[in-house]
Amino acid sequence: MQEALNQKIDAFIAANKEQILKDIATLVSINSVEGAPEEGAPYGAGPRAALDKTLELAAGMGLATRNCENHIGYAELAGADAEKYLATICHVDVVPEGNGWTQDPFQMEIRDGWMIGRGVADDKGPMVATLYALKFLKEEGVSLRYPIRAMVGDNEETHMNDVKYYLENYPAPVFCFTPDAEFPVCNGEKGHFGGKIVSPVCNGVIAEFEGGVANNAVPDRASALVKTDIRKLKNAPNITLEPAGEGCVRVRGWGKAGHAAMPEGTVNAIGLVVNYLLDNGLCNDAERAYLEAVKKLHDSTAGAGLGIDCADGPFGPLTIIGGKMSMVDGRMVQTMDSRYPTCTDGDTIAKQIRAAIGTGAELTDVGSAKPFYIEADTPAIKACIDTYNEVTGENATPFTMGGGTYARHFPYAVSFGPEHSDMVLPEFGGPMHGANEAAPIDKLLEALKIYIIALLRLEEIDF
Repeated sequence: MQEALNQKIDAFIAANKEQILKDIATLVSINSVEGAPEEGAPYGAGPRAALDKTLELAAGMGLATRNCENHIGYAELAGADAEKYLATICHVDVVPEGNGWTQDPFQMEIRDGWMIGRGVADDKGPMVATLYALKFLKEEGVSLRYPIRAMVGDNEETHMNDVKYYLENYPAPVFCFTPDAEFPVCNGEKGHFGGKIVSPVCNGVIAEFEGGVANNAVPDRASALVKTDIRKLKNAPNITLEPAGEGCVRVRGWGKAGHAAMPEGTVNAIGLVVNYLLDNGLCNDAERAYLEAVKKLHDSTAGAGLGIDCADGPFGPLTIIGGKMSMVDGRMVQTMDSRYPTCTDGDTIAKQIRAAIGTGAELTDVGSAKPFYIEADTPAIKACIDTYNEVTGENATPFTMGGGTYARHFPYAVSFGPEHSDMVLPEFGGPMHGANEAAPIDKLLEALKIYIIALLRLEEIDF
C-alpha cells in the first residue's frame, strides 16, 4: 500500500511540477515587504496582495478558503471531527530585498535546477508546496479524520501579529507544523531578545550613519558621512572612501550578509565602519564613547564583547548581531537581534548589556520572548521525523535552532523543513534574507512528498 501511495505522489508531483513553479513565481513577483497600515491591509499593501493571491491560488485548486479579517488566511480540507483540526502555516511576507542582487529580486529565475528570488526559500516556495499537499489529498478523495488548514501568514518577518490575531480569534490547531526552517524537525527555538543602542545628540564629526535593511539580517553594506579631509585618511580592508562635498567624506563598509539566527561566516558592514571611525579618530568624545559601546556589540556574534555569551545543552551558544544603523533626530541608533538559550533570559541580557555599554549609550526598546522546547518523543513529532527518514533514507533526529518561527506561538507545533543545513549554495545563489536568495527545485518537490505522507500519518494520531 505504501508503494502504491509513493507512486501516486510521484506521479502527482511530476504532473504538477511546472504549475508549482509558476505559482511560486507569481507569489515572488509581489513585493510583500511590510508597509504602512492601510484600510483592509493591517501590514501594508504588499502583504495583503500576497495573502489575496495565495488564497486565489488555493481556490483555483478547489480548496475552501477564508480571509481572516485581512490579518491572515487559510485554505482548508474538511474532516469528520468538528472540534479539532491539523494545520500547516507558512508566510508570504518577506524581508526587504537589500543590496547585492544580480537580478530583479521580484522576478523569479530558474538556473541549473535552482529558483532565485526573494521568498523562494523563505517562505513562498514552501507556502505553495503546502497548498499542493492539500490539492493531492483532495484529488485522491482521502477521507480525513481531522480537517487540515494550510494557513497563510503575512507578518512573520517583523512582529508575527498575524498569528497573534488568529489565536485571539480562532481556536488553535491540535498540531501544527511550519515549513520555515531546516529538515528534519526542529522541536525547540532559542529565546529572542531585541533592543536599540542609542547615542546622545553629539553634534560632532559624524553627520550621517546608515546601514542594514532589517533588524534580523546581517548587513553587507553601511556608510557614514564624516566631516574631514579625505587626504588625511588611510585605506583599510573592505572600506572605500568617497569625496562627498566640501570637507566631507563618505566611508563605506562592505561585508557579507546573512540571517541573524545563523551569523557564522557573515561580516557585518556596520562593524567595519564603526572600527574605521574609531581607528582614524573620526569622532568627538561623545561619539567615541558611543562607538566604543557599539563596537562591543560587533566584536563577537556570540556576545562576548557585551558579556552576554553563554550556552546550554539543548540549544548551544547565544548569538547576537547589529541589524540596522540610522540617524534619528541627531542620535545614532543601532538595532540588535539576539537568539538566546535557556541558561539566560531577557532581563539578564538587558542588565549585562547596560553594564557593558556604560554611560556613552542608552539601551532602549527592549523586548524578549522565551525559548520553547517540546520533547522529541511526542507522537506528532515522531510522525514527522519518521516520515522524513522514510522518504530520504536518512536516520536523522530532531534538532533545536536560533531561528524564530510561528511554531513558538502554538500549543503544539514544530518547524519542519524544507531547508537542509548541509545544503551547498551555488556560486550564483544566496541564503535566506540575503541577495540572490536561492532554493533547489528538487528538494522542494521532495518536501512536498514528505508533507503529504506526514499529514496522512498525523491524521491517524489520537489528539
